[in-house]
Amino acid sequence: MIVILRVIYESILQAVHELMSNKLRSFLSLMGITIGIFCIIGVQSAVDSLQDNVMNSLKKLGDDVVYISKQPWNEDPHTSYWKYQRRPSPDYNDYQAIKTKVKTAELASFDVYIGFRTLKYRSSSVERVFCMASTFDFNDLYNVEYDKGRYYTPTEYHYAMNKVLIGYEVAEKLFGSVDPIGKKIDMNGRDMEVIGVFKKSGKDILRVMDFDNAVMISYELAKKIANVKATNVWGTGLNVKAAGGVNIDQLKDDLTGTLRAERKLKPREEDNFALNTLSILAKLLGNVFAVLNMVGFFIGIFAILVGMFSVANIMFVSVKERTNIIGIKKALGAKQIVILLEFLIESVILCMIGGLLGLGLVSFTLMALKSVLPFEIYLDLGNVLWGLGISIFVGVVSGLIPALQAARMDPVDAIRHNG
Repeated sequence: MIVILRVIYESILQAVHELMSNKLRSFLSLMGITIGIFCIIGVQSAVDSLQDNVMNSLKKLGDDVVYISKQPWNEDPHTSYWKYQRRPSPDYNDYQAIKTKVKTAELASFDVYIGFRTLKYRSSSVERVFCMASTFDFNDLYNVEYDKGRYYTPTEYHYAMNKVLIGYEVAEKLFGSVDPIGKKIDMNGRDMEVIGVFKKSGKDILRVMDFDNAVMISYELAKKIANVKATNVWGTGLNVKAAGGVNIDQLKDDLTGTLRAERKLKPREEDNFALNTLSILAKLLGNVFAVLNMVGFFIGIFAILVGMFSVANIMFVSVKERTNIIGIKKALGAKQIVILLEFLIESVILCMIGGLLGLGLVSFTLMALKSVLPFEIYLDLGNVLWGLGISIFVGVVSGLIPALQAARMDPVDAIRHNG
């Protein structure tokens, strides 16, 4: 054990000596390792950060919710565009059928998008605010967060009171530093009381709950002030949350039966609706991220191959320069394994230095990008260990042949070698 530790210590000193005595050669040789690690770990870190951001956004919607729409999420919309375009949009009748007949559903929300509205408060106004109306379960189904205020009470909802919820940016433009809760605003000539302000959207790439520039009214109120039929609105959404302990596939089976009955589909007719879950979207995105990682890996591997041959070249030169010393060591009783480890460890140390430089470059680059990118980007411990692991592997591969050459030298011939 003591011998191995001594070999490691001497190998580290020798590796540092090689770097210091041949700075330009070492720099050029290690550049390939540095660039390779930078490409692989840089892309890996960027993709991991992007993936975490997107997946965390999706988790806000819940993995026990079924999203009913015209088209499945895992099909190209251009492939069968007219087929899906001819399908009816989810409507309020579908929602009522689900609420009354699907016992495996805990919550169901029907949303209607009714275009843009102009909002006014005193001398301030905001144009083209996106307006949506939703049924009562919306708040609980999505676990909506508020910067100020609250959601509708059952009384406010069922009696279609003139109360609205507004987005964070809308509140800032209309009210500035004034507390908007309880204030009356004009929405296309109708007085509305603000009861809540949605929390500002974060730095998510996929802003699934982005209400910053939106206004929400209750569906009961929308029926009074707008035409909420599916054929007259900008779009509809019908989403159902599974009851506690209910398997998502069981919920989908129940929804299929109910919707087919509601839409009076014959037994041989195919469904004219799609039941989507986040697992479909997560799988599609996972494939995209895997491709991005693969691209980064192949870009980096070519740089690492160049670095590998460069390090091997350094080791061959090192073996040649120290042939006499190798002969003396073997003549004094040094075993092949000791000589092998000495050069192998030296090669690994050189590659690890290149790997650390690459990781340092990744860390510096990510820090510089933090203020530019719209999402948090980071270098985690897993990627650091992955980078060091690649460096060690490259060190072993590039130093193995020179180390074997040194270990198998005849001591007499090595001592006679004059360089």
